[in-house]
Amino acid sequence: MAGQRHLLRPGSPLVNLATDRTGAAGSVSVILWGPPGTGKTTLAQAIAHSSGRKFVELSAVTAGVKDVRQVMEDAFRNRDLYGLSTVLFLDEIHRFTKAQQDALLPGVENGWVILVAATTENPSFSVISPLLSRSLLLTLEQLTDDDLGVLIDRAVTDARGLAGTVELDPEARAAIIRMASGDARRALTALEASAGTALAAAEGAGAAGHDGDEGDDEDDDDREGDEHPLPVITPEVLEQSVDRALLRYDRNGDEHYDVISAFIKSVRGSDVDASLHYLARMFEAGEDPRFIARRVIILAAEDIGIADPQALPIAVAAAEAVQMIGMPEGRLPLAEAVVYLATAPKSNAAYMGINAAIADVKAGNFGRVPKHLRDAHYAGAKRLGHGKGYKYPHDSDVGVVKQQYLPDELTGKVYYDPTDHGHEREVSARLAKLRDITRGTQG
Repeated sequence: MAGQRHLLRPGSPLVNLATDRTGAAGSVSVILWGPPGTGKTTLAQAIAHSSGRKFVELSAVTAGVKDVRQVMEDAFRNRDLYGLSTVLFLDEIHRFTKAQQDALLPGVENGWVILVAATTENPSFSVISPLLSRSLLLTLEQLTDDDLGVLIDRAVTDARGLAGTVELDPEARAAIIRMASGDARRALTALEASAGTALAAAEGAGAAGHDGDEGDDEDDDDREGDEHPLPVITPEVLEQSVDRALLRYDRNGDEHYDVISAFIKSVRGSDVDASLHYLARMFEAGEDPRFIARRVIILAAEDIGIADPQALPIAVAAAEAVQMIGMPEGRLPLAEAVVYLATAPKSNAAYMGINAAIADVKAGNFGRVPKHLRDAHYAGAKRLGHGKGYKYPHDSDVGVVKQQYLPDELTGKVYYDPTDHGHEREVSARLAKLRDITRGTQG
């Protein structure tokens, strides 16, 4: 194994499961949760083959309830008749329906099978609780650059890989590691494609050289003893073979939420470079630009607010521009809005204010609307006292009058507490004067 050292220490559950041939370690089932290309299938096969158990593999994409039940029956029979335990490796368990997962329970509960399930999605949301509670959840980590380096070097020289038929330029090696983003499968795919290109180019050059050697017999003896250099995978060969790094990004999975979360927090944290990085990742992964635009609008209102009143109009304008021109040009107004928001002064005072007000309303703290603020335009309203005593602010020289606006139960309540950031500093000073007048501390 390359990587996952935290799961492979002596005495760890996986090591015990792989080395136990007597059954002394029990029949604990495990769920391996991690990104693609981190070794989930490799671990499952190593456990089965190193422990001498029967190994059965099912894919959640193709297997049904009937297939699962058949495995359970065979495992029960093998255990009772031959004393042979079965390891069932179930790939992509998150794709199993509840009924399919329910069919696994008898075998797992009674120890007929040792389930080793793999998933790229959070098991808390994709695996039923009874199965999750009866299994050991192990999290696989993304491979480090060093892990990928070991894997690539091994693949170049090992007989099961390229068997030393090519050389790997150090810069190309670093580029493969960088493009793989911790995914071993992606690294090996890029290496294999690049090796194919290098070998094909070498064969073509050799054929062309052979055709051009006719009539040059006098040089043949000098060349017979020369060793032909191995084809080299250079950065240029890699670029020809691999279009670009494929981002690990499932629009319905964890990575979708992780990237958008990092994007929002980067804008909120005023790191414009990180904001653009995560924006680019969403673009390249094919994220719906309308989804991004909606998040940018929410960011402008929630995290900037009145600290920069232009933030929200710019965010809305970017969203409208994306609707009008589409992608890829739509990346430009979105990027402009993101840069503006990331570099703008920040305040969540309006966001906190409405949340506090809603919390009061939900808790029943609202009271009746004061009579002088009630609608007085329908028949009989004045007889009820509606509108009586209302002061029209425009009749005042300053446009503001002393008057109760909140219900009696909430008199003096403060929801909006502006910061001293950006434009909100001016709002704060003005608001203090307004509250002095409207609440009667100033005439």
